[in-house]
Amino acid sequence: MYVCICRAVTETVVQGCIADGARTVKDVVKRCEAGSGCGTCVGKILALLGTGASEMSSSLQRSA
Repeated sequence: MYVCICRAVTETVVQGCIADGARTVKDVVKRCEAGSGCGTCVGKILALLGTGASEMSSSLQRSA
């Protein structure tokens, strides 16, 4: 299943990034570009990272 439609990145690819050491959304963006388009997939990436909505909230507050 696609996690990031903008960059056509699947859940398997994101899980591979995590297995290779990605610990943040920025890490995932650097490795496979998922999350670098419209941003809709950031929540899915966070869920795969296991960090939940609290990190997403903190990230949004920092960028505001």
